Amino acid sequence: MNIIEEIRSLKAERKALVLAHNYVRPELQELADFTGDSLELSVRARKAAAPLMVFCGVRFMAETAKLLSPDSRVLLPNPDADCPMARMASAEQIRAWRSEFPDAVFVAYVNTTAETKAEVDICCTSGNAEKVIRSLGDRKAVFLPDKNLGGNLNNTLGTEMALWNGCCPVHAQVTPEMIAEARRQWPDAAVMIHPECAPACVAAADAALSTAGMLKYASSCPKETIITVTESGLLHRLRKENPGKRFIPLTAELLCPDMKKITLEDLRDALKYDRYEIVLPPDVMEKAVKPIEKMLDL
Repeated sequence: MNIIEEIRSLKAERKALVLAHNYVRPELQELADFTGDSLELSVRARKAAAPLMVFCGVRFMAETAKLLSPDSRVLLPNPDADCPMARMASAEQIRAWRSEFPDAVFVAYVNTTAETKAEVDICCTSGNAEKVIRSLGDRKAVFLPDKNLGGNLNNTLGTEMALWNGCCPVHAQVTPEMIAEARRQWPDAAVMIHPECAPACVAAADAALSTAGMLKYASSCPKETIITVTESGLLHRLRKENPGKRFIPLTAELLCPDMKKITLEDLRDALKYDRYEIVLPPDVMEKAVKPIEKMLDL
């Protein structure tokens, strides 16, 4: 029995639900029951109500799945798969920042730890951030941890949210000059970009979209060639779902080491040896799920 067959056998034996983020290795995406962005997967997980879930992604994603499915056991196949941006705004730092903005609504990007979510008022994703911010009306807001996503929201909505000084190290590599060079090489191509990139880069693209948004844009865009400015893992699904189109990565360097840490062997061993479970303190779970549910209520 090869490793693919072994994983499928273990999935069936343990009645496990396997979730894979759009950025993880293609072979994991192919084995998953659902592939998508972090919140999409967590919502699917909650609806499925599976007793055992294995999340192929990074830690904050598995934590979010646990928060929304508290009665399920959630495994992260590689405990070292983390998100640097999620570690850029700690719960302690948020509590300190509240003293500077006592009347502000604290909005946390879903790319945060459960402990940080427990200290904020509402969460958002890159796909629903505009809707969440509009729901606040005229109330002053603080956005964390991604200054680029927050800056793009300020530009689009005309808001003046205070921004935390965090970023995605992968998307922060992108420069307007890189996009200009890509356009010179592919003058007839469309450019779609993730809003975790700097505002100057977003201004140079045709569309700023979440990974789910990129998949929709790719299928409807009349251009046959699309320059894709996000982590390279999304290319697998883009090409699979749009065989008649050409997707050009802005650069081969847009690769997240953490998203690639989980391997087939890790997935097999998580199923085989029942490791590594996401366990969160009850008080953190009780508080951290509230800003996520508030977002979903919108």
